[in-house]
Amino acid sequence: MATSPQRLGLAALTALVVGSMVGAGIFSLPQNVARSAGPAAVLIGWVLSGAGMLMLAFVFQALANRRPDLDTGIYAYAREGFGNYIGFSAAWGYWVASVLGNASFFVLIFSGVGHFLPVFGEGNTVAAVAASSVLLWTVHLLVLRGLRTAALVNSLVTVAKLVPIALFLVLAAGAFRMDVFTADFFGAPALGDLGTQLRGMMLVTVWVFIGIEGASIYSRRAARRADVGRATVIGFVGVWLLLVLVSLLSMGVLSQPQLAALPNPSMAYVLRAIVGEWGATVIIIGSIISVLGALLAWVLLCAEVLYAAAGDGTMPAFLGRENPRGVPANALWLSNGLIQLFLLLVLFNSGSYTSLVLLAASMSLVPYFLSAAFAVQLAWRGVAYAEQPAVRWRDFGVALLASTYALWLVYAGGLDNLLLSVLLYVPGVALFALTRRQHGQPVFTRWEWVLFGAILAVAVATLVAFCSGNLQL
Repeated sequence: MATSPQRLGLAALTALVVGSMVGAGIFSLPQNVARSAGPAAVLIGWVLSGAGMLMLAFVFQALANRRPDLDTGIYAYAREGFGNYIGFSAAWGYWVASVLGNASFFVLIFSGVGHFLPVFGEGNTVAAVAASSVLLWTVHLLVLRGLRTAALVNSLVTVAKLVPIALFLVLAAGAFRMDVFTADFFGAPALGDLGTQLRGMMLVTVWVFIGIEGASIYSRRAARRADVGRATVIGFVGVWLLLVLVSLLSMGVLSQPQLAALPNPSMAYVLRAIVGEWGATVIIIGSIISVLGALLAWVLLCAEVLYAAAGDGTMPAFLGRENPRGVPANALWLSNGLIQLFLLLVLFNSGSYTSLVLLAASMSLVPYFLSAAFAVQLAWRGVAYAEQPAVRWRDFGVALLASTYALWLVYAGGLDNLLLSVLLYVPGVALFALTRRQHGQPVFTRWEWVLFGAILAVAVATLVAFCSGNLQL
């Protein structure tokens, strides 16, 4: 079967998965992992997280094959399986996680610039937030004009990502020392026991794996539906190997306490320890160009999450409107306004890049869990498995494992991130109510009222704790 120019083949879909997953996170991985765990926990964590995320990859593969009609994003699975409010919450949570991820990009950019200009610190100073705000609204105006990332910029971004990472892997492999890797193999006492270390480390892995659903987002443009699932699995395995090498090789160059104390992007400072200042400069420039190059696409992606949800009636109709240049302007304004709010919270609450990515990871777990839970439901009912009992129960087992993994990650994220996540879900009810009224339907069913009441009660308690300083971003 020939692939038309308007359709995406296996290679293109795999590239989307890899491109979605290999972003800013990998440049900060050595510090992000080491601040939570020693080498033993990191090794176990990568095996467990790799297995868990592979189960999620298989879930997306199965759902793409069994329910090809659900092609508007992963929130469509939640809506189909659990009703309108749960589906909306999945879309809202996925959008907020994307917005938080964008806010973390700005912090990381100016953390890198802070290596050359100390006034920007770790990306959370007044100067850094002011510069981030100027950059945000400059990008906003460019996107409103219909600007798209050109092929030349895409090529530059690809090189900016892959060349520094490849250089790092080669040099870190040459500098790797087993005595450094095995010293405090089970982690310093301050990190806690092995279980505590695993909890912290595995939540970091969720953030770097975000994007595993990249092929699913573009499933409507796939030349062959089966390629969506294949691309998800192939892309995941390749990225998993890359991430494991970056984190483990770093632990053979610097000790866990040294890695944990590094500023971000920490990959740069690991390379500086190997080859000197020029190594840090190469990685920092590469990471800044990479994030800047991806920023236009990711800012627009946030808007397009709302735009797509408005198109199928999950979000209010006003978010589905485009300006004369074909840009979803209303969705863009709402997305960038929330990014600006998060940047201000970083300033006034002393937040960091790591704080933002951990919160984004927690927010992303809801749509991931709901997708896996829908796959459990689908296999249990057997509607899409006519005369395929073996495949049906295999998919059921995989989806059950993926659901369990996602729930464990909610626990691993800790109470603070869980409470902040709940707080961020409440404002979305205004858009949900508007959507339901536009369709002439009651806002909630009876059980949805109970669910929202519980969420609201937890959110109020969280807000009180946040305002009193007992809970921080």
